[in-house]
Amino acid sequence: MNIYQEELLDHYENPSNYGTLPNPDISHEEDNPLCGDRIRMDLLVENDIIKEVRFSGHGCTISLAAASMLTEKIEGKSLTEIKQITRDDIMDMIGIPLGPVRVKCALLALKVLKAGAYGIKGWPGEEDE
Repeated sequence: MNIYQEELLDHYENPSNYGTLPNPDISHEEDNPLCGDRIRMDLLVENDIIKEVRFSGHGCTISLAAASMLTEKIEGKSLTEIKQITRDDIMDMIGIPLGPVRVKCALLALKVLKAGAYGIKGWPGEEDE
């Protein structure tokens, strides 16, 4: 098992920031109809900075690990900074090659984040495919 696979499994088995926030400024939930994964993200935003983030839901190893990794990446960042996170950033974070169906699993958390924070619909990266 390579280091990326080990990190994915660790994030899946011991997710960072798992749970919900009692009074989030932003809360959004979406699913991936291809495999049934469902992710919700709650954000506490203060002066344009993400002070706290939590995610909840159910899904495959890749979708939950990606959500866990993404929450670590965005906490303390500005909404402007997180708007710049791309499909490629998530794929680099995952670190292993994925087929088309699994790519949607990896991108679900980013889709939820961008839809909740900015109202951006659609899968990240599809607009330029």
